[in-house]
Amino acid sequence: MALLNSLFSGVSGLRNHQAMMDVIGNNIANVNTIGYKGSRITFSDTFNQMIKAGTNPTDGAGGTNSMQVGLGMKVNSIDRNWNQGTFERTGITTDLALQGPGLFILNNNGTQQYSRAGAFIFDANGTLVNPQNGAVVQGKVANGLGEIPAGNSVQDIVIDKNLRLPAIATQNISWGGNLESSSPTLRTDIVEMSGSYKSDDIANAAGTDQQTYVIYGGDGTEYQLVLDYENTAYDGTTTPPTNAAYTVNYEILDKAGNPLSTPLTGTQALSFDSITNKNTTSALNIIDSSGNINFDLNFNALSTNTSPTEINTTIDKNDSPEEVTGTVTIYDTLGNAHSLTIKYTHIDNNSWAWEVEAPATGELTTAAPYQPNGVIKFKPGDGTIESIKQGDAIISTLPSISFQPTNGTDAMPMQLDFGVGTNGITQTALSSQVAALSQDGSAASSLANLNIDQYGNIVGIFSNGTSQALAQVMVATFPNLNGLVSIGDNMYQVAANAGDPRIGEPGESSTTTIQSGALEQSNVDLSEEFTKMIVSQRGFQANARVVTTADALLQEITNLIR
Repeated sequence: MALLNSLFSGVSGLRNHQAMMDVIGNNIANVNTIGYKGSRITFSDTFNQMIKAGTNPTDGAGGTNSMQVGLGMKVNSIDRNWNQGTFERTGITTDLALQGPGLFILNNNGTQQYSRAGAFIFDANGTLVNPQNGAVVQGKVANGLGEIPAGNSVQDIVIDKNLRLPAIATQNISWGGNLESSSPTLRTDIVEMSGSYKSDDIANAAGTDQQTYVIYGGDGTEYQLVLDYENTAYDGTTTPPTNAAYTVNYEILDKAGNPLSTPLTGTQALSFDSITNKNTTSALNIIDSSGNINFDLNFNALSTNTSPTEINTTIDKNDSPEEVTGTVTIYDTLGNAHSLTIKYTHIDNNSWAWEVEAPATGELTTAAPYQPNGVIKFKPGDGTIESIKQGDAIISTLPSISFQPTNGTDAMPMQLDFGVGTNGITQTALSSQVAALSQDGSAASSLANLNIDQYGNIVGIFSNGTSQALAQVMVATFPNLNGLVSIGDNMYQVAANAGDPRIGEPGESSTTTIQSGALEQSNVDLSEEFTKMIVSQRGFQANARVVTTADALLQEITNLIR
């Protein structure tokens, strides 16, 4: 019996090392199979024959150990190695590789199956499938607004390759950038007169040398400044006065040339040095009751002379206020493009006027509440927006404008978002640069391309440059991946001890992410497999020697009867 036991033990070793070689051979055969997970085999011993049972120690003798003879070995397990495989770049958008423990979910003729191989294509109907067997990739499909539904309910991923998006009229425009705080302002601060009066002039009665200039108030309002000078020493005869005595008359009118509701007018007598003939009169501060008009009328550069020069007036040393423009393309309800520009003008310290310039293809509404102009006031502490005025009123909501295209489409009410804090328009020492950050309108378009991100979102790129989510590839994980059974075609099916699949979004409810344009390679390590092959071969040889040796011993026993 003992020789038969060794013989059978050797046979079990031969059989199971052959199984080990089968596993190794299958691994090596699939060394280039995408998504393949290598297998390993482990062994355990079988029942042992009890030769002698052990005894416990007594007062007079020590204990003895049990004695057993093994009866061979058996396969303990054949497991898959689910370690991550390396990626091979392919550049094909629908080639997907999984980073993490998840598996793709596919529907094969009504049966839900799973795979790590992501070599997918879109078929003639726009369905994302495994080209080998036609199994349909499962996920969630977006609605017409590009919104992916919540939850983990899956369906076939189907993309309409003829998908078109209708035109969307612009409703919101966001602006950002910076306005330089030290740039010249529009507000008039200094009006300077220069030149030389004729000392023995017999003319220049009041109003005979009247000149009109454009000035601006602190809120950017345009006014007219009317100046004339008068020789008050002139007595109306042809006899020149001994010493001319000049006065300057001024009046502030509105933009149209009409007197202000509260007239702002006056006269300033001028004094000249008797030796140098230079003016000695101090500057005159002209200010209205609100403080909006507030500038100095400066006479320092005036003089008298028998050979006079032309009297000139300079506004703010001829500095030009900085105007910063930002242009954005907006779209009407039919998808026609229009170019809309906002002009920002530095009118006072920490104050910039904004004005929307109407595109040539339509008109802007100027009546409340759509006045296309106002003032942005910035905080002196950090340069962020303190308040926004539309028309003449400070508003607490976003300013709204309305544009009526001339092509017959509907009027376009739009909100202008100048931002909050440093995320919008600021006023700092940096140079001025303002641009539209975004607008939500678009022209009609057709599907031009597809991208798939790490979260499995299939994003459509349309001919107008916009993008929209169309679907999302879902993945499944299992409590015990080794409980799955392979059914060929790189596919797995749920079996006993695998547990229920946990379906989730890549990178969110699942730790698995997706790499588009790549395929996961087999994780078989050839050097390891060749080493195991040598081990298997030696194990097989050793067990074969056990069989041949046991046979030789049996032969010797048989020869005893000769």
